[in-house]
Amino acid sequence: MFTSVNTRAASAYRRVAVESNVQASDSHHLIALLFDGLLQALSKAQAAMARGDVAVKGEQIGKALRILDEGLLSGLDEARGGELAVNLRLLYTYSANRLSLANLHNDVKPLNEVVALIEPVAQSWQQIREQAIAGA
Repeated sequence: MFTSVNTRAASAYRRVAVESNVQASDSHHLIALLFDGLLQALSKAQAAMARGDVAVKGEQIGKALRILDEGLLSGLDEARGGELAVNLRLLYTYSANRLSLANLHNDVKPLNEVVALIEPVAQSWQQIREQAIAGA
């Protein structure tokens, strides 16, 4: 697929802006941003399903899958994180499988299940981040 020069330039600018923000962020903040993006994508996918917008549903589930795979899963370090990292890997992998089923069958139940699984983890991560900031 071909894109215009302006589209490619805009895309490159967005990537650089995001990468610059990421480089300036602490790791706790980065993970918090990933959780925020994941939950936003899931919320948009739920809304798209409710109104029958298959294209947006697919885009948002795809975004959620990328965040799970390229962000949260790839950032796990089982050697340092031990059992917690292993359990998070299992949770993220399970969530990705459920999202794929939600997309394939246009079924909101697996999508809702993933939201219910991820929200407490995201909230816990935010609390850890706040404690780390307070202790710094």
